[in-house]
Amino acid sequence: METKQEEQEKAKYEERIVRILSKDIEGRMTIYAGLTKVKGISWALSNAICMILKIDKKRKIGSLNNEEIKKISDFMKNPKILGFLFNRKNDFETGENRHVIGADLELRREFDIKRLKKIKSYRGLRHSVGQPVRGQRTKSHFRKNKGKSVGIKKKQKQIEKKGEYIK
Repeated sequence: METKQEEQEKAKYEERIVRILSKDIEGRMTIYAGLTKVKGISWALSNAICMILKIDKKRKIGSLNNEEIKKISDFMKNPKILGFLFNRKNDFETGENRHVIGADLELRREFDIKRLKKIKSYRGLRHSVGQPVRGQRTKSHFRKNKGKSVGIKKKQKQIEKKGEYIK
């Protein structure tokens, strides 16, 4: 049985909002799930962060103190992890394995797409036309609703009234 003080402490952690790398995370989430709210952090990377920094991943994120939050954010900026967890392996510009998170991830992705469009590669052309890039079929999917759709007209019920049909 939990004492009243422990219950109040847990409620305090749940009310708290933790800010990690410019992303607000609710305090009642576990650390394992809360880290995935940051753009660029997958479930596998979140698990790796918890294991490497020796933090219990079932702990509530609201219970973290400022030192632990700083340690997590520093590790996220420059992770020392295995190569398959990086999201930019053999980066186009530098040629090294990097992990990009947050707004920088969106910016890198946008630049990559612009580069593909500029060199007029097949993928770039597909991006510019708005078609699927990775070889999916387009017969039944990827149809855009352009303008008003023309469908089958609804049949109007004819109501019989004194031998006459009213439309």
